[in-house]
Amino acid sequence: MRTFRLLSFGLVAVLLSSCGYEQSSITGWNYNDPKNGGFQKAPFEEQETGPNLVLIEGGTFTMGRIEQDVLYDWNNVPRRATVSSFYMDETEMTNHHWLEYLYWLDRVFGLDYPEVVKKALPDTLVWRSKVAYNEPYVEYYLRHPAYRDYPVVGVDWLQANDFCSWRSDRVNEFILIREGILEHYVNQIGEDNFNTDAYYMGQYESGKRIEGVPDHDPNGTGYRRVKMEDGIMLPKFRLPTEAEWE
Repeated sequence: MRTFRLLSFGLVAVLLSSCGYEQSSITGWNYNDPKNGGFQKAPFEEQETGPNLVLIEGGTFTMGRIEQDVLYDWNNVPRRATVSSFYMDETEMTNHHWLEYLYWLDRVFGLDYPEVVKKALPDTLVWRSKVAYNEPYVEYYLRHPAYRDYPVVGVDWLQANDFCSWRSDRVNEFILIREGILEHYVNQIGEDNFNTDAYYMGQYESGKRIEGVPDHDPNGTGYRRVKMEDGIMLPKFRLPTEAEWE
């Protein structure tokens, strides 16, 4: 009888000690418990929707030619394609958006690395045509305020990818400022600018307001930088795939 009581008391003690912590389903150890090393499981419901983005529900569709190939080229064979749900901009990137991008590049890199700004300039000569007079567009389309809400043109694939990287960093920087983790550091010059990958690796220190989010590591300082596992910062912006374009 005494043995039964001791075992029962021991079981109650174990249950009480683990109360308040979510446990691992494969090891039984507590998450977010400094006594167990502090491995964290951050609360997460769903990804924040970034600026100007809308959710596109994925699905399966027939990709390629769906009508009779009368010329028998066989260069667009139909096939089933599956696309996962993704986010897409509600509107096209405008001239004003691109000027915002160019302004940031010039402010940060213009003094020491002017070639960075030059590389991002759209090719305005795409407007020139032998059969049409488009010279006003060559000179005014990108920068005149009358065209600020028109889609930007003359941007190649590499420039668009660079823009996506820049936008990813600016959106994530804004999120960290909004959450009180970073201060609005306007004196970013040259290599001293916020970069998402550099922040994840602990290589960005400028504009730091606090060390980050609470840390349960018993050997830590009580705070740590934000990790991808926290779900605070957004995934990188990118160009759509061929299937997503369809």
